[in-house]
Amino acid sequence: MSSLGEPTNAPLFTTPKPEPSSNPMVAWGIAGFIIVLLAVSILILTHHKPAPLANAILPLDPYAPSLVFSQIVMSESTSLSGGKSTFIDGHVRNAGSHTVTGATVQVLFGNFEPTQPPQLETTPLTLIRTHEPYIDTEPLSAAPLAPGDDREFRLIFEDISPNWNQQLPEIHPVRIAHR
Repeated sequence: MSSLGEPTNAPLFTTPKPEPSSNPMVAWGIAGFIIVLLAVSILILTHHKPAPLANAILPLDPYAPSLVFSQIVMSESTSLSGGKSTFIDGHVRNAGSHTVTGATVQVLFGNFEPTQPPQLETTPLTLIRTHEPYIDTEPLSAAPLAPGDDREFRLIFEDISPNWNQQLPEIHPVRIAHR
């Protein structure tokens, strides 16, 4: 009924007609831009420098000639569980003009097969802190190596290949931190 008391022909419960949008292309353009922006963000966040190959000999650090390794000896130990550890002990001298605060070495274990590449192990250089009651090591950062210093070091390896030729491995300083 109308306000005058007369019946109206308009239905009470109807769905309103949708209003035409001003420009659907703008909405599609914004959606496309957001998708492209998300794709670029994901690409940037997941892209990183490829890691060096696991079996690639790394280049020497520019300061490497200043670290002189000497008196190198090797030993082995077997645990009660049957695991075997190989130790490389020796002396390292800082013949350079900077204090060395950290070093990573790549150790090359030769093979019985001359055509096979050496086994490569990359590990931090650790210094021997004490010999009693057992040999205890510490990182180079805990006891930096000043110019002219000569200290004992130890490298520990758990999984040396049975094809290792039992010769002293080569020690290559590949990353050296100094101040």
